[in-house]
Amino acid sequence: MLKSALCLVISLLSVQFGIAQAVAASDSATDDAQPRHARGHKHHARQQAPAAHEKATRHVSYAHGHRHVAVQRVAYAVPEVASFGDREGLNRTRDALDLKSSVALVLDQATSQVLLDKNSDVALPIASITKLMTTLVVVEAKQDMNEILEITNEDVDREKNSSSRLRPGTRMSRGDMLHIALMSSENRAASALGRNYPGGLAAAVAAMNAKAKALGMNDTRYVEPTGLSSQNVASARDLAKLVAAVQHEPLLCQYSTDSRYMVDAGGRELQFANTNHLVSNPTWEILLQKTGYITEAGHCMVMRAMIEGRAVIMVFLDSKGKYSRLGDAGRIRKWLEEVKSTTVSRLGTVQPNAL
Repeated sequence: MLKSALCLVISLLSVQFGIAQAVAASDSATDDAQPRHARGHKHHARQQAPAAHEKATRHVSYAHGHRHVAVQRVAYAVPEVASFGDREGLNRTRDALDLKSSVALVLDQATSQVLLDKNSDVALPIASITKLMTTLVVVEAKQDMNEILEITNEDVDREKNSSSRLRPGTRMSRGDMLHIALMSSENRAASALGRNYPGGLAAAVAAMNAKAKALGMNDTRYVEPTGLSSQNVASARDLAKLVAAVQHEPLLCQYSTDSRYMVDAGGRELQFANTNHLVSNPTWEILLQKTGYITEAGHCMVMRAMIEGRAVIMVFLDSKGKYSRLGDAGRIRKWLEEVKSTTVSRLGTVQPNAL
């Protein structure tokens, strides 16, 4: 009987071990190996985690002289915060290309022909596209690019609490700070550039607004050099003028389109990558670009690119989704490659016609 019982226990253990192996194999399967609807609950929960927060509640009880603590976790949805464009109802504007950006403007730079227009005259927060103007006034001030600047506590973002690998005390050249401010949208670098402008931060902001006025950017206003403030606003038409002006600064064109760059941050080597993945795509010829994002602005991007042998300026504001602005650029390029001539209504309805 003892031998029979032992065999039964071994059999049960084998079954449990086999089940455990099957579960482990299921949990470790890649996303590509399983259709989305067939994935396990554990994986599905992991995928959904970023869309919700958890609230933990501790329950303490006593039994037989022992203290027991149970933690109950309850997930709750994080409400979406409407962008300024959504508040204005711009997300209800439709266009023939089904763009995901509430605002879009596409120009043939050589002829100034408007190829596509969608809410281009509405002033909205522009997030880190601000850094195009910040770096432009720094270059035009002819400041020494080899001068060493230092990140201080004044450069730490207290408004959005954004992170940065540039700790206070980090020292690097003005040129390197300008490079990563443009390419990687480094906020502390942009702040340091503003602080070290002749006359200080206030003078830098004044120069940015004066330059905007000189360029005819009448819907534009800057209050700081990083773009973290939603009070930095501009229309798509204004930003097209800014892109056209910045193209005359080869250094800014180069820095904004580099895919990667290594900097010496006070004895630490840090590698930065471009926030625009299209610059690494060999099918694109991008001459100038800048991306931006804060909640109030949505995802934004400006680009100057060669398409079908002509320089095209593209502006996308308040795009929905992290990669949707890149998708919109792809839709524009495909359309321009397929259509030789277009007429565009004020609301952005595209009507192809023959040359």
